[in-house]
Amino acid sequence: GSRSSTSLGSQMAASSVELPAEVYAGCFTHALSTEHEEVMGLLIGSLEGRKVKVYSTLILQRVDKRKDRVEISSEQLSAASTFAEELARETSLPLRVVGWYHSHPHITVPPSHVDVRTQGEYQQMDDTFVGLIFACFSEDDKKTGRLSAIAFQSLFDPGSTSYHEVRVPMKIVPRSADTRHALAAVAELPQMLAREEEDQHLRANEIASASQPPDTIAIIHNDAVYASRICGLLSNVTTPLHRILENQRDRLKRELTLLQQEEHAFTAM
Repeated sequence: GSRSSTSLGSQMAASSVELPAEVYAGCFTHALSTEHEEVMGLLIGSLEGRKVKVYSTLILQRVDKRKDRVEISSEQLSAASTFAEELARETSLPLRVVGWYHSHPHITVPPSHVDVRTQGEYQQMDDTFVGLIFACFSEDDKKTGRLSAIAFQSLFDPGSTSYHEVRVPMKIVPRSADTRHALAAVAELPQMLAREEEDQHLRANEIASASQPPDTIAIIHNDAVYASRICGLLSNVTTPLHRILENQRDRLKRELTLLQQEEHAFTAM
């Protein structure tokens, strides 16, 4: 149920976050898919006491691309809850929406004041709700690329009438026994990014076509930008992702062969 803002200031509802390796890799794959705007998604999982155990993710399509913030609509939250319920029935696990994640391209990993306030608003609906941030496209003093991630919640300070960030310990655990849904979420990424580009292209051409006479040069420019972005998507996301999934398939085949050999040796005893 809903908690008041002041009650959030007296306790941390989530003690820790447990993130399977394949979900961690999937979130960074999503974060690295675009260098110029933030991306976002929701976390599907369950609670074990006060520990948040993430099972999979739901990648969200952005209606408005911004470099410094992301927004999750109430419709997307409702659709995510329905998705989690369907996944719970399929897996017989007590799954629900347990948090959100977004990227910080070219900026440090700590949440902005907007992130902290947004997180606090989510916690008013569910006080165990957690936020994850995946920072990428940053370099250290030696010009070496750095990736970093944190989990956090927000606490309300009645004295200053504002929210403050509190870090939540995050543990990356070995891949789960069932990786289907986590991998399916990553496999959906290229299609979702392509839909974003298509929607943006259609909106731009609608504006160009609405002028009198239609702005033909702008339409040609929009078409060229769209083609360039789709080619970039194939090069930077689809092809590397295909290799990752192929490697995963080959690894699972090797594991299956070993298990079959063990089964044969056991039955032959």
